Amino acid sequence: MTTRIADAQNFLDINGLNSIRQDAKSGDKASKEAALDQAAKQFEAIFVQMLMKSMRKAQDVLASDSPFNSESTKFYRDMHDQQMSLELSNNGALGLSELIVRQLGGDSDNFTPQSVLRSDGNINSRANVRITEPSLVTSMNFVNQSTAEQDPSKDRQTNGSIAAQALALLQSPVFEKPTDFVTALMPDAKRVQEKINVPFEVVIAQAALETGWGQKMIKTDSGESSNNLFNIKADSRWQGEKTHKETLEFENGAMVKKREPFRVYDSLAQSVNDYVDLLTNSERYQGALEQSKNVEQFLHNLQSAGYATDPNYAKKIMGTLRTVTGLLNK
Repeated sequence: MTTRIADAQNFLDINGLNSIRQDAKSGDKASKEAALDQAAKQFEAIFVQMLMKSMRKAQDVLASDSPFNSESTKFYRDMHDQQMSLELSNNGALGLSELIVRQLGGDSDNFTPQSVLRSDGNINSRANVRITEPSLVTSMNFVNQSTAEQDPSKDRQTNGSIAAQALALLQSPVFEKPTDFVTALMPDAKRVQEKINVPFEVVIAQAALETGWGQKMIKTDSGESSNNLFNIKADSRWQGEKTHKETLEFENGAMVKKREPFRVYDSLAQSVNDYVDLLTNSERYQGALEQSKNVEQFLHNLQSAGYATDPNYAKKIMGTLRTVTGLLNK
C-alpha cells in the first residue's frame, strides 16, 4: 500500500481519496490492486456510516430528554461515527469490501450468482430479505463493542441495543415512497386476484391504507416488522407469533383506545396468504366475496361484516385505490 493510499484511512482526508483515483489509473498492477482494495473499503465505510446514522436517528426520540442534546455534541458525535465506520471497514467487519474486490478484480470463480440463489418467498421484494449471514451478525456485535470501548461513559443498556437495532432495521421492509410499495406488492396481490377474484389494485389499496404505504407497519417488541399488511388481529384461532399495539377502535360512535394483539408473519407473502384464508374460511365474509368484482360493493360488505370498526373504512380504501390506479398508469 502506498503512503498516499494510506492517507485515505482518515475519513476527512479528501486528498487521500484523490490518491486512490490516481493509483487506479497507474499502469502498475500492484498499485491498481491496492487502489481497488481501498476504494472497496471506502464504499463499505459509507454503508456502515449509513447504518449508524439510521441507528442514531432511531434514538432521536429520546434527544429532548438528554442534557447532551446540542448541535456541538451531534457534530463531534457524527465525526466519531464517520471515522469509526472507516475503521470498521479497514478491519473487514462486514466483509463487503472483500466481495467487491473479488468481483471487480475478476475473481468470480468462487461466487454463486444471485440468479440461482433460492429465496423463501417473494424475490421481487427486498422487504422479505432475512439476515442469515453469520459475518453480518458478528459485525453488528463488533459495532456495539467498538462504541462501548470508545465511549465508556455512555449508558451500557443503550450500547447493548445497537446491534439489535441494526438487525431489526435491515430486516424490516423498506418502502421509501408509495411506488415502491405498489411494485413490491403487485405479484402477491395478483395471486389474490387469481384465487378470490378481488382486483389486485384493491388488495394493494387496502394494504396501503392499513400500513401507511408500508411505512407504518406494526413492529414487534424487538423492533422487527410484523409483515402484517392487513392489520389482522391475533384471536384465539391464531397459533403463530403475535405482538401487541395500541389502536383506536370505533365503539358506539366514539373512538376508544385499546391495546390489541396482532399477528406476526415471516414474510409479506405469508401475510397475503393469511388474508386470503381469512376471507375464504370465515362465513361472515362470504357476502363480500360474492361481490368481489364490484369493488364498491365488495368493500362495503367487507366493512359491514366487521373487518374494521371505522365507519368510513370502505370510502378510505376507495380513495387510496384512486392513488394506486394513478401510480400504475404512470
